[in-house]
Amino acid sequence: MAIEKVREYFKKMGIENRIMEFEVSSATVKEAAEAIGSESGEIAKSIGFLVDGKPVLIVARGDTKVNSGKFKKEFSQKPKMIPADLAEEYIGHQVGGVCPFAVKEDVKIYLDESLKKYEFVYPACGSSNSAIKCSIEELEKYSKHEKWIDVCKDME
Repeated sequence: MAIEKVREYFKKMGIENRIMEFEVSSATVKEAAEAIGSESGEIAKSIGFLVDGKPVLIVARGDTKVNSGKFKKEFSQKPKMIPADLAEEYIGHQVGGVCPFAVKEDVKIYLDESLKKYEFVYPACGSSNSAIKCSIEELEKYSKHEKWIDVCKDME
């Protein structure tokens, strides 16, 4: 299971005990916010795209959407989401548990500026009933991201 890969990944950093597992699903932003007791914006959702045929993961605030124009400006092409049934093949995690941790080696991870509204966010941990609370600085460190980008719609 992917959560075990994430647990092993976090074990190297000594934070595997911070993974939260729920009795209920946290597969969607709404479900995750309910399970955690947070705002939906505090959920750090990970969305998989193909850019030049290669997998890219954008981690964004849970209550925002990718803006096609901003995406095209950043990546020089229209957004093309990875089909749900191919997420595990491309990213290493199934839909509902996709996260920026313990992904396949060729996956490039980008953090969206929308996340910076919050001091702490909750990304998934490889399963449809898990998450971890981390500061923005910790998310930067543990995700091994390429860079910060601005590809989401302004929600305020």
